Amino acid sequence: MRWGLIPSWSKDMSGAARMINARSETAHLLPAYRDALKHRRCLVPADGFYEWKRAGKAKQPYCFEVNGGQLFAFAGLWERWKAPSGDWIKTCTILTTTPNAVTAAVHDRMPVILNASDYDLWLDPGLKDAADALELLKPYDALQMGAYAVSSRVNQVQNDDADCAKPVDRESPTQSQLFG
Repeated sequence: MRWGLIPSWSKDMSGAARMINARSETAHLLPAYRDALKHRRCLVPADGFYEWKRAGKAKQPYCFEVNGGQLFAFAGLWERWKAPSGDWIKTCTILTTTPNAVTAAVHDRMPVILNASDYDLWLDPGLKDAADALELLKPYDALQMGAYAVSSRVNQVQNDDADCAKPVDRESPTQSQLFG
C-alpha cells in the first residue's frame, strides 16, 4: 500500500499527498472516501504516532502511545487506482476525529484508534451502512494513552529509527505547561 489515497476515478496521482488523512465526520459524504468507507476499510497497525505542538514559530514533536507502547490499529480506508501504465496501485488513508484530553493539549485532531474488540466489525464486509461504521470512529480513551516530547530529528524523513521515539526534555520552555 502507498500512503495517500487515490480515488479509483482520479485522472492522476497528484492529490495523494493531500489525502493521507480523512475526517471521519465527513468521510461518508465525500466522493473520495464514500465508497471506501462502505467497502474498503482496513486496519493500519502502529505502536505510536507523532503530532507537533506550535509554540510561536517553534514546533515541538510529541509521541503518542497506547498502553505504554503496545501495538494498536488506526481505522483506515484503501483504494485501487489504475495508473496510465495499466498497473494497479493500492493506496490508503487513516481516519481522524476530534481529540481526546491527551491529544487536545497538542493538536486539534487525532487519528481514529480502534478498540481491539472492534477490529472484526470494522473489517466486516457485511457492514455497509455508513452510520454503523461511523459509530466506531470516536476519540480513543485518554486514560489508555500517554504522550511525551521527542527530538525534532523526527521531522527528517531520513531518520527512520527507534531513536525518533525516545523521550527528550521539552525543547521549548513554553512546553512545560503542556501536561503539568
